[in-house]
Parts: sequence; structure tokens; C-alpha cells
Amino acid sequence: MLKGYVHSLESFGSVDGPGVRYVIFLSGCAMRCQFCHNPDTWNMTDGKEYTTDQLLKTALRFKSYWGDKGGITVSGGEPLLQMDFLTELFRKAKEAGVHTTLDTSGNPYTTKVPWHSKWLELMKYTDLLLLDIKQINEQEHVKLTGQTNTNILAMARELSDMGKPVWIRHVLVPGGSDKDEYLHQLADFIHTLKNVERVEVLPYHTLGIFKWEKLGIPYPLEGVKPPTQERIDNARRILGAI
Repeated sequence: MLKGYVHSLESFGSVDGPGVRYVIFLSGCAMRCQFCHNPDTWNMTDGKEYTTDQLLKTALRFKSYWGDKGGITVSGGEPLLQMDFLTELFRKAKEAGVHTTLDTSGNPYTTKVPWHSKWLELMKYTDLLLLDIKQINEQEHVKLTGQTNTNILAMARELSDMGKPVWIRHVLVPGGSDKDEYLHQLADFIHTLKNVERVEVLPYHTLGIFKWEKLGIPYPLEGVKPPTQERIDNARRILGAI
């Protein structure tokens, strides 16, 4: 049986998908987002090992709280780095009648085989994706995360072609992704997709800085303050966010 590395668990998540959710944060991420509030998830082997059965059994203890809308959300780190484990977990969750949500940055996405065929298999058992688009501009995305966004946008297009339900999430960083030109570019891109059920603007915050300090890593956005309500409202208006 497959084993996965789990960073942490949250029994009553209310912001990671519809309804009340059991949120599983997997370890491991190749992106180095300057605003990351969980740098302690970057290293995959720092997590606690679970089998899919152990994890599902733990989650199902809370099933009575989920109601009609709730279920399991797998977040990270970047869950697609542990795709075989994730697919087995979601397949068993669907067999148990559980709604499955995947929170991903899309960073590992590729059309190369065998990765892509495994991803298509995972999509069979995934009810909803929360897709984090960090920055629409390619150069700015590389600056912000250390990685390209070309494949991430390609994944968004394929999900649209598949008709797979998606919520787009966008972290609003003052002096960066909150610039109107980028927000309009992102809005234009979102309008090309046929499967976006909602858009969420997540205001940048500084709550994770202590983790960077604890890990001895210099914090790249030192001195950047959270966005004002005016800029948050502006972004929501442009992006058609809730």
C-alpha cells in the first residue's frame, strides 16, 4: 500500500472548498513563493508517513459534520508531487461517497508521459480543484515563485476543456500582483475558461514570517504590508471575485 508524507491535518476547515472540510496538507513543494506562509512544507520528507487507509479512516471520523457540501480537501505544499498517493486516497474517498477537492498551484503539470496519464486518472476522482494562480505575467511569476507559469495556465485550459469545476485563487501582493494591469490580464484569462465556478482574492498577510525566521531563511518580502481594503475591493471587482 502506498504511503504519503503529511505535513498537518485540520479537522474543521471552512475556507478550502465548499462546506465543512477535513483538510490534509501534504509535504513537498518545488515553488518558492516569496509570500509563502508554510515554508515548513517545502521538504517532502519532513512530514509524517501515512497510508491512504490510515488517512481516510482518520478523516471519516468527522464525516457527520460535513453535511451535503463538505468533504476532504488535499492541500500542501503541492499535492501533485505525491500524485500516486493522492489518486489512491481520492479513489477510496469516492468509494466511501466523499466529495474530493484538490488545492494545487499546478506547478508539476506536464503533458509528458507517464505523468499526464496519471494526472488524467487522478482527475476521475477529483470533484473540484482550487487552482492558485499566483501571477499571470510570466516574468513576474518567475520572480515571485522561482518557476514558470506556462504549464500552470496550460493545466487551467485543459481543465476547462474537460469541464472540471475550478475555483481560481489569487494572492494579492502589494507592489506586485495587485497592479491593475496584471489583474486585468488575469481577468481576461479567466474569461477564456468555461469551468470557473468562483474566484477568490486572498490578501497577502505576514502571519508566516516567524516560520521563515525559525528556518533561518531570509524573508523576501520584508517590509511589505498587507493590502488595503480599497485594493482588495478593487481586485475583487476586476476579477469578478466573491
